[in-house]
Amino acid sequence: MLYPISLVNVQDDLLLHIPVQEKVKATYENLLANNSDTVFPYWAKIWASSKAMAAFLKAEPHLVTQKNVIEIGAGIGLPSFTIAKFTKEIIVSDYADEAVKLIHLNSEYLQLNQVKAMRINWNNYPDNLFADTVLLSDINYEPDQFNALMQLIQFILTKGSTVIIATPHRVSATPFVLAIKPFTKRVVEQTVEENNQSIMISIFVL
Repeated sequence: MLYPISLVNVQDDLLLHIPVQEKVKATYENLLANNSDTVFPYWAKIWASSKAMAAFLKAEPHLVTQKNVIEIGAGIGLPSFTIAKFTKEIIVSDYADEAVKLIHLNSEYLQLNQVKAMRINWNNYPDNLFADTVLLSDINYEPDQFNALMQLIQFILTKGSTVIIATPHRVSATPFVLAIKPFTKRVVEQTVEENNQSIMISIFVL
């Protein structure tokens, strides 16, 4: 791993190897000095949306129990590792090679045979990939990706999958939220406490 990691109790006795937060920025700057194409590791943090998604799935396990599941843009993959033991099979994916390596490391550590780590860029999503349930947490943070995301979501929905999206309330995400509204069957609001702040997360079930 390029980023230093440590074993952390992330929730309810779920231990995961995650990047040491105090060292992420310095490590990134060192990598950037050697390679100007280095992308900042947004995947290296457990975001509030992932925590909300994990809590939502624990409360509604019927959405993933004995189903084929894919998490896209998983980063560390907290939602996936929270519910992996209930699934038939779960693909935990990210575009970043380091994230995929960490997903593989954690699946081996937890001895979860139903977990498959995979590198997936949503701009080149495999046509033959199917899941009963598809998870996306806080993926709508770059407006220039909204069109690509909508195309992906509509493609997945045509296959009969249930798509679950967790997103924080941010002004820049409003066009994306409006775009998925016609496909939305249910919205659940979750509050995540983080750094002495209450962060409101919306869970959209499509």
